[in-house]
Amino acid sequence: MQLVTFGPFSVDMAGLRLRRGDSELELRPQAFRALNVLIQNSGRYVHHDQMIREAWDGISVSPNTVAVTMVEVKKVLQEYGSWIRCRPKLGYTLEVPKAENLIRKGWHLFERRTREGLEKALACFEQAALEDGTDFQAFEGISLCYLLLCTHGMLPPIETYPKFLAAHDRAVELGGLTASLRSNRGHALHICERKLDEAEKELKRALREEPKLGTIYVRLALLYSSKGQLDAALEMVVQGRAADPLCPVLLSIETFIRMCRSEFDEAVACGKSSIDLHPYQHVGRAHYAQALERTGRVDEAFAEMRLACVMSPDLPWLRALEGACLARHGRREESLAALDELQCLREREYVDAYFMALLLDALGRRDQAFAELERARLEKSATLFLMNVDARGEELRKDPRFKPFLRRVFGAQIGNRAATLRAGIA
Repeated sequence: MQLVTFGPFSVDMAGLRLRRGDSELELRPQAFRALNVLIQNSGRYVHHDQMIREAWDGISVSPNTVAVTMVEVKKVLQEYGSWIRCRPKLGYTLEVPKAENLIRKGWHLFERRTREGLEKALACFEQAALEDGTDFQAFEGISLCYLLLCTHGMLPPIETYPKFLAAHDRAVELGGLTASLRSNRGHALHICERKLDEAEKELKRALREEPKLGTIYVRLALLYSSKGQLDAALEMVVQGRAADPLCPVLLSIETFIRMCRSEFDEAVACGKSSIDLHPYQHVGRAHYAQALERTGRVDEAFAEMRLACVMSPDLPWLRALEGACLARHGRREESLAALDELQCLREREYVDAYFMALLLDALGRRDQAFAELERARLEKSATLFLMNVDARGEELRKDPRFKPFLRRVFGAQIGNRAATLRAGIA
């Protein structure tokens, strides 16, 4: 398949198919051929005679026929139709703005999902916004980078979340509230503000608007996990895999949910599928390592955690998880070394306190672990959304201090895991 991309569009030349993201656009074959001529000559004007020769196979048609066809193409491209320009005597041209190349590079870097990749992507989107302050794509990219830097524990939420909100609002102002932007806002309401009912409402509406977008299923699955509704969470993953089988996060999230459900063998199988399909996704590898540990395959778990840390050295919480695993299996000196390393690192950059709590608890320092949980609350750690079901924190949940802490984080929205599950069954 000969695939050509421009802006948010991909063109299958052989199959005469035009897609925008996950959606296929309807364009009759003749209009497709005319668009193809512009793509092949991008940045150059195509005179009427050349257009007739290449798009109409030399069959004589009037200038009005060409003009009507171009109007049809521009209509299908919607807000990007302005990229097609016409000048008398010169013809038609497809001019992709300079900012668009920056945006494409930004999304490519974004897919690395590491702190370095997101920061480089953010720089591309910000430069694109400077080039064209009316391009909603640039602001959508900026907002999503800040959201992931926040929700993945890479940078302090207190700093990044307001920047997400500002860029998100600008993207909505310029391009309208699309399903993707609505999904981002719903996810932020859940993870960053912990407004669970509002978040569910936004995510369900986004799903109705764009039922093939896999990330919405992921976000709903995480939301239901927060509520302790693990059956509903798993169902969201199943639906997501049917809608978007190659979504890079679905298998990783399913591994996490299987762990929460104490389905450890299933979690191992799912984790293995996740890293086979997406070997460079650090979260999936960390979940897989956790599942291996729970099934007694400790050496394999150590190997996977070490590999995750090596692949993503700019994510200190992975090192905290590795240290906790070491502590649970008698390698205390190595675990203490990880703790010292993270405490030194914390002096110059952000380290998510939630994961520090897991490490300290694994080392038997329960009081310090709860102090870290309180620090995570004050720092607005985005990771706290999962503490009610996270299998890694089950020992902390047994402590009588946990329920009052949970109420301070979620208010009256959520109780302890057992109470939530009983309510769901009732």
